[in-house]
Amino acid sequence: MTNDNFQPSVAMREYLAEIYRLQEDSPTVSTTSLAERLQVSAPAVPRMLKRLRNAGYVKHKPYQGIELTPRGREEALRELRRHRILEVFLVNVMGFTWDEAHEHADDMGKGLNNTITERMAEMTNNPSRCPHGEPIPDLEGNLPEIKDVCIMNLGVGHVGIISRVRTHDPERLKYFKSLGLVPGADFEIMGRAPFNGPMRLRVGRDDVVLGVELTKSLWVE
Repeated sequence: MTNDNFQPSVAMREYLAEIYRLQEDSPTVSTTSLAERLQVSAPAVPRMLKRLRNAGYVKHKPYQGIELTPRGREEALRELRRHRILEVFLVNVMGFTWDEAHEHADDMGKGLNNTITERMAEMTNNPSRCPHGEPIPDLEGNLPEIKDVCIMNLGVGHVGIISRVRTHDPERLKYFKSLGLVPGADFEIMGRAPFNGPMRLRVGRDDVVLGVELTKSLWVE
């Protein structure tokens, strides 16, 4: 039995948001991948997952992993809204670069309440996407519809627009920025080596070559 007035701790909110992010690419989440993404010790994860299960936020699927319950998804989306609005505020108002925003938002988000979040949203014209292109849930927890695919799934000749850059790694974000590969940028796939080899893209007037690890992070419309 869950208590509807229960308020998750900051750590619980962080776990729920990360489980949501991981579930975007896989139906269930392993304790190992969660420990890696949150940079915590492997033994710490089962303890927190037990608390989240008791609160009705996650359920365990035997031999598969963890997934969010509807209640957990709702709370995760609230946390993602706070985090992504804070990232926009850090970049648009405070002048941080997009490679600095995620880490600062992680630190500052621990004390962020809904009142401050909504004031930040007002000050940044109620954004629908974060600086990396990820959708921002609205107050009711609805996500803007995004129909994009990983650029790895496309062949030579495809043209489109970068919609999301899905990495939090600062060095990769700096590199993408230096190549002009940011949300909203036009691209054309000019060439591609077989067997998941490097991909050659035209971005503006320049041709750039990306290895498979980098193309995994680019989602396009």
